[in-house]
Amino acid sequence: MDDDGTRGARGSSADRVPGPALPPPPTTPPRVPAPAAGPRPGATPVEQHPTRPGPASPAEQPVPGAPVDAWLRTPRPPQEPGVWRYGYTPPPPEEPEGVSNRSLLVGALISLLSALLLWSLWRNGYLPYRLVPLKLFTPGEWWNPGTSGGPRTIEGSDALTVYEAILFGLLAYGCGRIGNFSELFRRHVADRGQPFLALAAAAAAGLTQLLVWKEALPVVRPVLVLVASVAGGEIYQSQTVVNVIYAVIAAAVLYPFARLGCWRELIAARRGAAAPAPDGTAAAPAAATSADQWPELRTAGWADAADTLTAEVRTGRMSDVDVARLRHAWALATRRPDRLAPLAEAVLRTGGAAALHPSGHRDLPRRGARHDVLTGQVRIGRCADDPHNPYVRRGTGLALEPALLGTSLLAVGPPGAGKTARLIRPVVEALALRALAGQAAVLAVGGAGAPLGPDDAIDVVVRLGHPGSAHDIDLYGGTTDPDEAAAVLAEGLVGDVGSLDSRRAATVLAQLLGPYRAAHGHFPSVPELRELLDGTPAALAGLRASLEAAGHHAMLRELDARSRQAGGPGDPAPALADRVALLDRPAFTGFFATGPDARPFSLRALGQHPLRVRVDLPERGHAEASRLLTRLLLAQFTAITAARTDTTLFACLVLDDATHAVTAETVRGIRRLRSVNAGAVLALRTVDDVPETLHTPLLGAVGCTAAFSGITTWDGKRFAEAWGKEWVETREVAQHTVFADQPFTRALHALRKLVTGKAVTTDAVTVRQVERERWSASELAYAVPAGHAVIRLATVEGEHAPPLLVHLDG
Repeated sequence: MDDDGTRGARGSSADRVPGPALPPPPTTPPRVPAPAAGPRPGATPVEQHPTRPGPASPAEQPVPGAPVDAWLRTPRPPQEPGVWRYGYTPPPPEEPEGVSNRSLLVGALISLLSALLLWSLWRNGYLPYRLVPLKLFTPGEWWNPGTSGGPRTIEGSDALTVYEAILFGLLAYGCGRIGNFSELFRRHVADRGQPFLALAAAAAAGLTQLLVWKEALPVVRPVLVLVASVAGGEIYQSQTVVNVIYAVIAAAVLYPFARLGCWRELIAARRGAAAPAPDGTAAAPAAATSADQWPELRTAGWADAADTLTAEVRTGRMSDVDVARLRHAWALATRRPDRLAPLAEAVLRTGGAAALHPSGHRDLPRRGARHDVLTGQVRIGRCADDPHNPYVRRGTGLALEPALLGTSLLAVGPPGAGKTARLIRPVVEALALRALAGQAAVLAVGGAGAPLGPDDAIDVVVRLGHPGSAHDIDLYGGTTDPDEAAAVLAEGLVGDVGSLDSRRAATVLAQLLGPYRAAHGHFPSVPELRELLDGTPAALAGLRASLEAAGHHAMLRELDARSRQAGGPGDPAPALADRVALLDRPAFTGFFATGPDARPFSLRALGQHPLRVRVDLPERGHAEASRLLTRLLLAQFTAITAARTDTTLFACLVLDDATHAVTAETVRGIRRLRSVNAGAVLALRTVDDVPETLHTPLLGAVGCTAAFSGITTWDGKRFAEAWGKEWVETREVAQHTVFADQPFTRALHALRKLVTGKAVTTDAVTVRQVERERWSASELAYAVPAGHAVIRLATVEGEHAPPLLVHLDG
């Protein structure tokens, strides 16, 4: 059977894309199942066939019947770095800090009692000159003489009735404003929602109606007086007119309470919920938007292809990965017009299965995180409601995307803090989805058994030291240049040795790799390289004889130079040989082959194809060898991605454990990744796993940093320095003892001190702007709860977000 070169020989070259390790996908596109009820917290996603798309996560589940259609129509407004944009709703404006409930209630009670006292004094005539304003605007014959004289005529009595009603309205309005009854109503009534709001408004309306008709509130008589003054007293001879006036008064008193209680909205909501949908009628389809009409295809003149994809979206035969893949494929095809026609024909022929990933997969077998493939975001948590977080970010989802990972990410936290499960795995999963959409390539490196994703979600799985591994790793990065191979290999072998110059080590390796390749056509294997570095006479003599027979005089001079320098002071060859000996173990027999029949996997394929690669390292039995290989893969990745010419594909390296993998050269390489559409994700248990001289350069090279709960104050200090300071407003209160000069005042102060036990003091408040650290070392070490992390994000365009306290639920 034809295995496309993926079985039999271990490995895959840079020019060959690994074929599907599973049966090919069915000819019909997979259906996206309609989402059911929300999953239980902590429920495990159901495993599915590798070629079928899994169910959308809760945040991405559109309405049943047309899941992808609704997913496409969901708004994704542009936001600050790290904001989960899918269905984002901005928070309400921040309210100023209000008074406490106790102060609010006491103020309202005092205002009400004051208003009742003032109204009682008015009604009983204890306020002097209370009728003077009314007498200034009415005829004098209506009133008895004197400033306190009452009405003499019926007109005066009617004017006094209306005057008292107006004053009562002004008094009620002033009492409400001074007592802040609107805030009291909002906190204790409106915020409780329906039906409490409607019931409270109805109770208040009933009490007010009772007081109005008992004439405890001046409403009915002033209205009757005004109507009689306008229409004449004869109008009350008709009982119907009187009933209408009473009904209008009752409705006018009831109307404000109906508005406050939102009775109309409540009744409309109850009627809408109770009214069943007519049988046999389907819900009208949502208005078509540009997202589900494929305007880019219609603009190019391929309306038939756009109609085909629109039908597949609306009938549920496409997944979110299909949509992202086809949009990306069409964007690439527009750059080369000769590809437009074949792509459109493939869409007409196969629908959503056009432009498939080389593996034939259209989705991951299962998803453990919440993704929005259209924007490339993966949600890893929610910003906590903490004073350190800006108000607009509190409660919003936090997501990672290639624009952020392109600046590289450094995560530091002790074992068990959740780096792998809550950050590394969601990132690998998101990049794997992007790879299926043809937009990214990912290399995940971790220990054997690390939860970096199932095997059926990966194209190439390299299990170093495992005899059943179908793939191998090329120690030389797939290059044919001896100098380039020597530089990268030297960085991986002895880059962590501070006393050894990696440039001298690269020179030693080049003096051996160049002659060997010229003589044999390939680089030496691990045992052969070890013999050459040890200076074994038989190995050097055999190499010299091969070079002389082939006439490679330039390479003979290289070999002679190596022979002269061998054994000299500072010769890096012994150190290189000792490191190579870590790979020359029985467990690695058959690995790192370089002969003509060997086809190890080369990292150069990541820059050419949207591959999903995972490397399992034997950390338990060969810890030093695993660190060496991790360092070598990081050096190869930074060198290969920086040298590629086509940067349309986002390439990312994810190291689950980057202990002793970071060197001075790789830090410089990480800085260059953002300019070539690539990034690296490094996880460390502590910053001390990196040489001390590289602490500051590493934190300055990465744009995104994450400090997990449980870090030490030493690590917290480095993060605090890297995140800088901000201006904050501080409020200092100083208490000063009050010294009285008058005897009576001193007596009162003595009595107060005797009762309270405290001296009489006054507060001196000082408000000023000071510059403080965003997060101090102590706060990072002791104030970050379990399951949380403080994350600072930045984009390749230069946008950045402040360090945010995030509850990780990825």
